[in-house]
Amino acid sequence: MSALLLSNYLQNREEGRGVKIALIESPNIPTVGVGEATVPGMPRTLRGAGISEREFMKTCNASFKLGVMFDRWNNDAAGNPIAYVNPFNPPPSIGGIDMAAYYLKYGGGGLDFVQLMSPAVDLGRSAKGPRPLKAQEYAKGIGFAYHLDAGLFAGMLRDTCIKRGVEHILDDMQDVELDERGYVAALNLKERGRHEVELVIDCTGFRGLIINQALGTEFESYSKYLANDRAMAVQVAHPKGGKLEPMTRSTALGAGWTWRVPLFNRIGTGYVFSSAHRTDEEARKEFLEWLGPLGEGAEPRVIPMRIGRSKQAWVKNCVAVGLSGGFIEPLESTAIHMIDMAIRWLITYFPDTSFPEPVRDRYNKITAKSYAEVRDFICLHYALNNRTDSQYWIDAREELEVPDSLAENLEVWRYNLPGHYDLDFQVLFSTSTYQTVLLGKQVYENGFGAPSFGAGLQLNPDRWQEHVAKTRSYVKSFVSRSADHRTLLKELRGELQPQQANQPWALTGGAMPTVAVPGTKQPPVKVKLQPAAQSDDQANLL
Repeated sequence: MSALLLSNYLQNREEGRGVKIALIESPNIPTVGVGEATVPGMPRTLRGAGISEREFMKTCNASFKLGVMFDRWNNDAAGNPIAYVNPFNPPPSIGGIDMAAYYLKYGGGGLDFVQLMSPAVDLGRSAKGPRPLKAQEYAKGIGFAYHLDAGLFAGMLRDTCIKRGVEHILDDMQDVELDERGYVAALNLKERGRHEVELVIDCTGFRGLIINQALGTEFESYSKYLANDRAMAVQVAHPKGGKLEPMTRSTALGAGWTWRVPLFNRIGTGYVFSSAHRTDEEARKEFLEWLGPLGEGAEPRVIPMRIGRSKQAWVKNCVAVGLSGGFIEPLESTAIHMIDMAIRWLITYFPDTSFPEPVRDRYNKITAKSYAEVRDFICLHYALNNRTDSQYWIDAREELEVPDSLAENLEVWRYNLPGHYDLDFQVLFSTSTYQTVLLGKQVYENGFGAPSFGAGLQLNPDRWQEHVAKTRSYVKSFVSRSADHRTLLKELRGELQPQQANQPWALTGGAMPTVAVPGTKQPPVKVKLQPAAQSDDQANLL
């Protein structure tokens, strides 16, 4: 990905300008290869790189991701496990007031917060994709990302780079040669010998061969904030006759959580856990029991994780990208996003050969904020869990430290909903995303705080009723027009016969319920189906 983005934006060698890029890849060191889910920036990245969505879908056995479903991370007031979805659409305001304030006062009439601001939950239940058949590539009516086969994806990016002039070197790096200033002068390769560099991107994984070992950059561990330090991964088949869910699932177990990533041809799954609470064998047993028949014959491989970041991502003439720069457990699928942004920021602050210190400092400052943004959001999920059935979850809530930046906000959010001015850095997780998690976990119904928000606001029940009716009408229309997920993928892969696209099973969805809104005097909302044509205002509603 680093080579692709650099070549896409910098490799213009007309009139002697531009850069020469060499991608040095070991033929003997395997990749981690479990980063199978992405965030909504991925369509932009692929489109900007000139990669066809159809080609990507077929090559990488990709599927659509409309959000993450969190299951069993919290219990409701009656002690029952909660499941909620974190979608890729922000909630709208209602007359300039956060929709969340209305929802907390008037409720959703049996529907959760997300169902009143996004089609994601309803699409997921219907196993539908984010668009109709015969739509344009990358068409966006709802926020989406992708699930993908990480190994096939890496191969596609490599082949694309080579076609665009990147030199691909299959060789092992033996050592790093530094000049008198301590800059990287060359990489000594096993077969090709000395390879001179001006700027080197360290993508050597958790080992950090250049940034940490050769340049001595200190690694800052996040272990005091996050307990999980190991993962095990396996690939399993889709259940026969099952629907293809357009969601990533995260299910809490006794000492961590499992992921479930449904690709077109298989399911990627694994267990992220704390070695302080489970041995590898105990975790493997628990994981396979949870998988049930799907896990028969599976042999999960254990992956130690280095959680934290290099204190400086850019040192002298070396920039660490990916796992060498840092890693925070994959709860929100941020690993590929961090690679993407690291290179975009490098392109923004691309240096000349003097490597000016202010440019490096600015890059390092932004990178540090980015890791803190992800760290705080991940920590939120653990700090606000209310499970009491295992020591792991009790420790996650009571023993782990909460970063100061998050702790300060949590105190504010006991009394006020997360607001625009609460976060210093918002690239991936906005305050509306925090609202979605707090309401999804039902923390205010479970004693997190005594919220005063809404006390001084003029919350009009008629306006809320109107919002509910319009949103559910829009959702019903959107879902009815969206294609079955598997059918949509077959079309994008070129495997759907033209006559099949007109069959009812390719398009139809289930009926939507009527909605009652507690706390108002209005009767239940009868959802009236809007015309299929969607105006710009309707499109911007979500």
